Amino acid sequence: MRKLIVIVVLLLVAGAAAGWWFGIPSRLGWGSQPHDRVTLYGNVDIRQVQLGFRVAGRIEQALVDEGDTVKAGDILARLDAAPAEDTVRAAEAKVAGLRATLEKLQAGPRAAEIAQAKALYTESQADLQNAEQAFERARQLRPGGSISQAGLDQAKAVKDMASARSQSALEALRLLQEGTRPEDIAAARANLQAAEAELSSAGISLDDTELSAPADGIVLSRVREPGAIVSPSDIVYVLSLTKPVWVRAYISEPLLGKVHPGMMVEIVSDTAPDKPYQGKVGFVSPIAEFTPKSVETPDLRTDLVYRLRIIVESADTGLRQGMPVTVRLPADSGGGGP
Repeated sequence: MRKLIVIVVLLLVAGAAAGWWFGIPSRLGWGSQPHDRVTLYGNVDIRQVQLGFRVAGRIEQALVDEGDTVKAGDILARLDAAPAEDTVRAAEAKVAGLRATLEKLQAGPRAAEIAQAKALYTESQADLQNAEQAFERARQLRPGGSISQAGLDQAKAVKDMASARSQSALEALRLLQEGTRPEDIAAARANLQAAEAELSSAGISLDDTELSAPADGIVLSRVREPGAIVSPSDIVYVLSLTKPVWVRAYISEPLLGKVHPGMMVEIVSDTAPDKPYQGKVGFVSPIAEFTPKSVETPDLRTDLVYRLRIIVESADTGLRQGMPVTVRLPADSGGGGP
């Protein structure tokens, strides 16, 4: 009986020694070899975009439904474009009118207009000459009583009016000969530029009556139906982006030196563990954080980890957004980067 107890004690001591040897050294890094593969855990990133129109209006067409696969640039829905088209036509007419005004000012007066002004000035000069002669005769006849004072005053008034008309015709001729003022041309050009900006804005609003896919993806939900009145803040579709596929994984601080941007890694899912995907580490967070509860790792939850973004090459439908995956670093991964 005593021998049996001694044997049991020796076995317990040997087991404890083996547990210490295979447990503590591995945690401290004593038993790890450079060729050991590091295994990380993470999830396929959920990448969604909520789509809506940039302008208000009534939905005329909803062209895709939930589950449909779309390509970048595909039209998903359309608004009633009639109001936007009317705005564009009004802006086009305004631009045309202001452009004609600017061209008219830049061209200046026509030769015929200048010739007409010269003729009017010559005519006014002739009238002034006749009025001056009539006044001179009346002034000479007044002392002899051949003409009344009222007649003399009338002749003087006619002469003054003829002089004013002649001066006005002269100034009008000078204005035509000098051409358009630069300030008027600048003001007309500014008005035209403002109208062209309004036309451009109207054109953008017309284009925005069509809702297109920003990238390849799958329609998750169709929130609005044809006939609905929407504003720019309303969501019409929710799109799940399929390219590129990103994996969000985490690595503990002691292993941080084994990963660097550009490193090629293997990614496997629980669904197809024998079908690895190739990925490239695209981002290593410079900030430590606590391990997220969604990450299944053998480390303690209080351990600090660093977030990785891994870009999956040649991804297919086997990787669904949100699904957990296992990331395996190369067997010869070591410290430092490329």
